[in-house]
Amino acid sequence: MQPRNMSMSGVVDLAAVKAAGEAKQKAEQARAEAARGGGQPTTPGRLVLDVDEAGFERDVLQRSAEVPVVIDFWAEWCEPCKQLSPVLERLAAEYAGRFVLAKIDVDSNQMLFQQFGVQGIPAVFAVIAGQALPLFQGAAPEGQIRQVLDQLIQAAEQRFGIVGAPVEPGEGGAEGVAEEMPSTPAGPYDSALGAAHQALDAGDLGGAIQAYSNVLADDPGNAEAKLGLAQAELLRRVEGADPQVVRKAAADHPTDVAAQLAAADLDLVGGHVEDAFGRLVDTVKRTAGDDRNAARVRLLELFQVIGGDDPRVAAARNALARVLF
Repeated sequence: MQPRNMSMSGVVDLAAVKAAGEAKQKAEQARAEAARGGGQPTTPGRLVLDVDEAGFERDVLQRSAEVPVVIDFWAEWCEPCKQLSPVLERLAAEYAGRFVLAKIDVDSNQMLFQQFGVQGIPAVFAVIAGQALPLFQGAAPEGQIRQVLDQLIQAAEQRFGIVGAPVEPGEGGAEGVAEEMPSTPAGPYDSALGAAHQALDAGDLGGAIQAYSNVLADDPGNAEAKLGLAQAELLRRVEGADPQVVRKAAADHPTDVAAQLAAADLDLVGGHVEDAFGRLVDTVKRTAGDDRNAARVRLLELFQVIGGDDPRVAAARNALARVLF
């Protein structure tokens, strides 16, 4: 299953400016108080914890003002959950305080399951400054999970001023987690994918596109490379674009396919997934020939960025099928 929007761009739209400012202020106060006391900033006592509805505000919402909280929605009967949960627990220990993992059993916490709009499990969300952000659904490959976590931590610090405090191995109530999971053997393309991820993180979009393309040339079915390539190409398309100019052109020229494609890209990067999909489905509906094909292809590319298991993709696929057939 494919993770959702790995670019993390949607986090901006999920947090009000006021909430972000308050969270940043709290984090700065916590660091200042710790500095005066000669200690480290306040961090959760545990890195992996079971959360229920009664403790959600304390264990998730309040903690999210100081450290990103990753939520793992799971159930005992869910086989993919049994694959994903140990990986998340091991990564929580490895990241040593840069995020906290909150495990929520959906059978015992139906209200939280419904409030987050979870469509299926395993499902992974994050909470930053009290604001929820969907990360991915399904037992994703570890390389993609690491990428999501790195971008989550970076976004939390740069956009909200929220940082966790590192803990020494074995601290934080996550003892033994790393030993419970055997290390995953390196895959044949791990080195190339790592270089591609680094290029993408550094903003070297051309380098990232080339690196992902090289992997796909040898392994056309590599899901991680497909996702990375789709992200890098999307980011390159919107690079340097003036959102006001792009959106005005799309509004003034509804039959201009290029204008609609550009606006859809911006919609997706801004976290407005349904808007992006709806715009392109409408464009497919009112065009024909090469124009229709261009809109259809772009829509399929954006599906790749979000991931085929996302319910928004499923809904858009149905809408596309209705206008095509």
